[in-house]
Amino acid sequence: MSVRGAGRPPVVAGWVRTRLRSAPGAAVAFAVLVAVTACLAAALPLAVDRYGDAGLRRALEVAGPSRTTVQLFATDDGMLVPQEIQEADLRWDAVRGAYTELLGPAGRSLPLDRDQSAYGVRTTDPVPVADPVELARPSALPPQLHLVAQNDLAGHSRLRAGRLPKAPDGTGATAPSVEAAVTAETAGKLNIAVGSVLRVPGPRRAPLTVRVTGVVDPLAPREAYWSTSPVLRSPHLRTVPDDPARSVYWVGALLLPPDAAPAILATGLPERYWNLAPDASALPAHDLPRLTSAVASLEAGPLLQQARAAVSPGVEADTALDEVFGEYGALRTAIGSLVAVAAFGTGTVAAVVLLMAGGLAADRRRAELTLLRARGASLRGLAARLLAETAVVAVPAAALGLTAALLLIPGARPAYAVAAAGAVAVVACAALPLRAVAAHRAVRVHAAREDVAATRPSRRRTVAELTLVAVAVGAVVALRTRGVSDGEEASGDALVSLAPVLVGMIAALVLVRLHPLPLRALAGPAGRLRGVVGPLSLARASRASGSAVLPLLALLTALTTAAFGGSVLTGVADARDDAALLSVGADARLEGVPELPPGLDERVRRAPGVEDVTAVAVAQYAQPRDGRLAVPVAAVDPAGYAALARHTDIGAFDADRLVAPADAGVLPALGSPEVAERYGTRPFRMGLGDGVFVSVRIVEVRERTPAVTGQEFLVVDRSGVPGGSARPTTLLVTGDRPDGHALREAADGDARVQLRAEEHARYADSPLQSGAERVYAAAVAAGAGYAVLALLLTLLRAAPGRAALLARLRTMGLTRAQGRRLLVLESLPQALLAAAGGTVTAWAAIRLLSPGIDLTTIAVSASSSPAGRAVLRTDPVSLLVPALAVLALAVGIAAAQAWWSGRAGSVRELRAGDAR
Repeated sequence: MSVRGAGRPPVVAGWVRTRLRSAPGAAVAFAVLVAVTACLAAALPLAVDRYGDAGLRRALEVAGPSRTTVQLFATDDGMLVPQEIQEADLRWDAVRGAYTELLGPAGRSLPLDRDQSAYGVRTTDPVPVADPVELARPSALPPQLHLVAQNDLAGHSRLRAGRLPKAPDGTGATAPSVEAAVTAETAGKLNIAVGSVLRVPGPRRAPLTVRVTGVVDPLAPREAYWSTSPVLRSPHLRTVPDDPARSVYWVGALLLPPDAAPAILATGLPERYWNLAPDASALPAHDLPRLTSAVASLEAGPLLQQARAAVSPGVEADTALDEVFGEYGALRTAIGSLVAVAAFGTGTVAAVVLLMAGGLAADRRRAELTLLRARGASLRGLAARLLAETAVVAVPAAALGLTAALLLIPGARPAYAVAAAGAVAVVACAALPLRAVAAHRAVRVHAAREDVAATRPSRRRTVAELTLVAVAVGAVVALRTRGVSDGEEASGDALVSLAPVLVGMIAALVLVRLHPLPLRALAGPAGRLRGVVGPLSLARASRASGSAVLPLLALLTALTTAAFGGSVLTGVADARDDAALLSVGADARLEGVPELPPGLDERVRRAPGVEDVTAVAVAQYAQPRDGRLAVPVAAVDPAGYAALARHTDIGAFDADRLVAPADAGVLPALGSPEVAERYGTRPFRMGLGDGVFVSVRIVEVRERTPAVTGQEFLVVDRSGVPGGSARPTTLLVTGDRPDGHALREAADGDARVQLRAEEHARYADSPLQSGAERVYAAAVAAGAGYAVLALLLTLLRAAPGRAALLARLRTMGLTRAQGRRLLVLESLPQALLAAAGGTVTAWAAIRLLSPGIDLTTIAVSASSSPAGRAVLRTDPVSLLVPALAVLALAVGIAAAQAWWSGRAGSVRELRAGDAR
């Protein structure tokens, strides 16, 4: 076949057409398998990019513009720079020109939202404004106001009253008055209206008169234009430093027209600023290292030096965007390593199935290929024709799968999807030629019988298997040593992702070697049995193919990945449940400020889903008499609170130990380990506020308690607490899914309502988490599907021989029931081997990885959780269900084949030349 006649056209095309026409069903099935596999492989990187980008956008949204905007500012020292130069720098053309100089280099390194980026001039510190007296004055202190001239106020606001401020040309530092606008929120809280005249004092000159000409509503108040400095849109209360009375005053902003910026010089030392807002929709998560480098360059690198050279040597930068990127990157790395476990496992199973499909095709055509080799076909020519035959089917199918993935999940990086689909096509094309070349290296007429119980593996196979086992064991030991002995988390290492595959490979090679031993041991006793089904089924199992490593590796890897994935998802759900329960303390929580109104507990009891209500008086800042750190104190009813602690399994205790003495002396207390270590068992005094003091002594120690979150707390009997300190501030509600709407109606705005279910949902409300969980679940489901397909291919490979055997045995008197039992018992050894091996392998992989995997980040989107570190634990359901499913499927297929064979008859199976 490797030689062509002179002038004759190539015969490969004719070969391909003939072979495809002879088995169109097999070609179509192979094309469907390749297309689905290519689609799944191409969809994985696209889905990872998609949820990664969405997670980065959510991280920026949660952080807010005040943290994510890069703020550049320049303040000139008024003592060293003449006023004329300062005034020239504050002219709007100069400020706008500097913005243009900064925007170009920064925008090339970091995608910026030009609409939300802003620039202008503002006071360095707010200025107290005592005139007019009508301004809001909490604690009898006048408000302090920023004067801000920011670009494009008209384009980012809607006029509610009056008109926008204007400034005459040439307004300078000596201008006696300017116009300004305020936001509606500022006007309402500070008692400012259109027409108000404010006098802003300044050093060494008469006060600057500011006339309010308009009230505006921000168009996008949460975006960077208004929220980089939130005081622009919303005033806030500030506490006077070091004031025992904790007096407060308002801090707000007056919005000046841009041309009035030089007038800010009259109020003190102004600063120019340029706020560069990143464009969240254009920030790719996969390019996080480059983005982090760009932010570092803007903060203290080449880009900052360029800004100083272009604008002023005094330009400084401030942003927390690098911290946001770092937090997101740590979360993405932790989640990505877990997703990679499922991806590697499913990818291995899919590759094994493709190889098995090629092996099945090679076995089906063994006689044909043997005959061709006997007639002089070369290995190279045979491999080339088989490669062309499979490529004609596999390459278009892979392209179709790639196209489907790109249409279903449009992504920014199709190159990775193309590479994944190409890898599938390469494996699919190479499977049949490689298997054929391996099976027909030597020219022979009759193939030797493969017998798992009698065949002894060759030395080459033994060396290859030992090499693989040594490499896998070495990798596993390295992973275990690095993850446990060195105390490092192995979550970011590729060994974590490969661990299930490595363990499955070791188990498959070991089990294939051990599998013949029990069959040989049972061969003698089975031969002395009276019945025919048992000995015959054992003999058939012993005559199974000796090369069962691939099917077993597929099943073990799929079972391990499924069990590992189920344990991860169960661990994540449990961690979220625990964190939500500890955050709320019960199924629902109502907190009043400063206390709850009378009768609220009775209204809450009538709400749907409420079974019990426990009232608690919490003093968050109770002060020990010795002046040490404040400790939250919860005053409770011992019996009801003990029942709540038992119900929630949060710090259960004996209620009798907490009952206050009749003489109202020292109150027994339940304390946290930190407080108990600080005070021991001696009595000490606690101030609960309003001059109320109680003496307490710690008699019980618990790490957690429902009423108070945190590491420090005390719990005492409420009947021993005098005065108003015993009035309830918190209601802890238990029940079967309490109705949040009904609870909020009952509270009527007098209490803040927290629901455990809502807290649980909040932990899962992250595109990065939810996307990773969906990809993980899809990968596990795909792995299970490929495992089923591997099992079907294994049984399909033996189907013709089984059908012929049943046909012959029926002519000898074998009943249909005996035929079913025969096929079921014949399939049990390998199914039991896969199920038991898969369970043990999955357990070993989970035990191996659990010290190095922290589920906290994927569970609660943070490095820490109220419930502590969430670790990976074995889930019995995830271990046993997949293994039992394999057994049930093997038995079901065998029974179905026996039924179909009996229904179809035995004529075709008994034709000459059909039986093997």
